[in-house]
Amino acid sequence: MERNRLESFSDGVLAIIITIMVLELGVPKSPDISSLYPIIPIFLGYILSFIYVGIYWNNHHHLFQTLHKVSGTLLWVNLILLFWLSLLPFTTAWMTENHFAPLPTMLYGIVLLMASSSYFILEKQIIKTEGKNSKLKQAVGNDTKGKLSIVVYLIAISFALIHPLISQILYLIVAIFWIIPDRRIERVLD
Repeated sequence: MERNRLESFSDGVLAIIITIMVLELGVPKSPDISSLYPIIPIFLGYILSFIYVGIYWNNHHHLFQTLHKVSGTLLWVNLILLFWLSLLPFTTAWMTENHFAPLPTMLYGIVLLMASSSYFILEKQIIKTEGKNSKLKQAVGNDTKGKLSIVVYLIAISFALIHPLISQILYLIVAIFWIIPDRRIERVLD
């Protein structure tokens, strides 16, 4: 299989995820500005999840620029990443509709943790497929940034049942941490 086909499929899935999330916003029944107030938490959750999908889309693009061979294992690992990302609309809606309640906030974090772990595994699979001297290995090294994200998600999940606001702040911190495209790969490709 060609890399472009895998990228196109992944791009399509991510576009559908964003579309589903925006449809979850709903339209207020009244033309008054006050009718927007109840959807503020839903909109804030949408913004955070949109940023996360954008981060994955951007970094996925950079990741696949280092790839020359597509293996069957790589296809499945990529599909697992897309599976976890496809749960973002559901967990976002559940969390925001329930005003960031503990259990939905924890599940949201679990989905973020699993997506992050899947992305980390995808990196490792690309390195394995391309060889130890691959451009991706040169770029990410030991991937301290990815490992740190996983640790922060674990901390956030553990706080979700105690104090969900701390979890929300930690989810936002990780998003800010990744919002700038990963320059490590760009530097190696240039």
